[in-house]
Amino acid sequence: MAGHQPNPDPVPAVDAHDYLKLVFNPDGTVTRGLDFATTPAEPDPDQPSAVRTKDVPLDPTHNTWARIYVPPPSPAPDQKLPLIVYYHGGGFVFVTPSATVNHDFCSLMAAKLCAVVVSPSYRLAPEHRLPAAYDDAVEALRWVRTAEDEWLRERVDFSRCFLMGTSAGGNIAYHVGLRACGAAAADLEPLVIRGLILHHPGFGRSKRTESEVRFFNNPTLPVNGADLLWELALPAGADRDHEYCNPMSVDRSEEWERMKVKGWRVVVVAGGGDPMIDQQRELAAQLEAKGVDVVRIFGGEGDYHGVEVMEPAKAELLVEKLKGIV
Repeated sequence: MAGHQPNPDPVPAVDAHDYLKLVFNPDGTVTRGLDFATTPAEPDPDQPSAVRTKDVPLDPTHNTWARIYVPPPSPAPDQKLPLIVYYHGGGFVFVTPSATVNHDFCSLMAAKLCAVVVSPSYRLAPEHRLPAAYDDAVEALRWVRTAEDEWLRERVDFSRCFLMGTSAGGNIAYHVGLRACGAAAADLEPLVIRGLILHHPGFGRSKRTESEVRFFNNPTLPVNGADLLWELALPAGADRDHEYCNPMSVDRSEEWERMKVKGWRVVVVAGGGDPMIDQQRELAAQLEAKGVDVVRIFGGEGDYHGVEVMEPAKAELLVEKLKGIV
């Protein structure tokens, strides 16, 4: 019908708790019922042309660790390679770098971009609410810059570092980038960040956006499911206009100015079928209005939240577009 407007308060098609398979325990922890396939690291594969991977500990007190991906030796084996620090998704509540979808995505990037990828874990909510994940993510960067690991020392050009993340990981990459523009920058030397790659970054706000209404019952990420994840991840009592969730709720002009001065390139990858697309578009537009070098890679409505992590063919297409950036 002409002029038909979507219902601004849609009825959920699924129960968020059942959809996410979460059981809430009396002590404030959750039992996670979703089963994510995992892939072990392979430090010495039989095929010399394969990407090598291994797991290394980060902070034993927080039980954090990282998976390192190193591409096959190039014709110049002593060539130093760019570094991608990749933060995985999972709504701040689920999975680790060993999840097969994350492992395969990082392996593809290492191989096709000829880059070393470090994918750190971080403490999960609700047992560890934000900013715990941000703190762990920054600590991972400090570990990278001081690590004596031979894979990093032999292969990485520390002057070419990119922060990347998918979904909640994209949110983490953005907030780590904000910190790295400020007081944390000196703590990261000789690591030099060149840009952010925000892959379907997870943001929100209290007032529903048009895309959230339109894709409210999207089967990949129903909006009431995202609501529950934010409820678990944000500081107790915070709503979705908290700065961790809504990037427009706080004036970031100073940090964005530093991004511009440092010459960072901010890549925003989004799908037209993602309920969060309006927030992602707005962030890209605001950054660009402040003079930041922004690259938009926006797909059509068939591209749901995190599609490239789920579909290898689309991952290949994305990585091709990133070749001129990394």
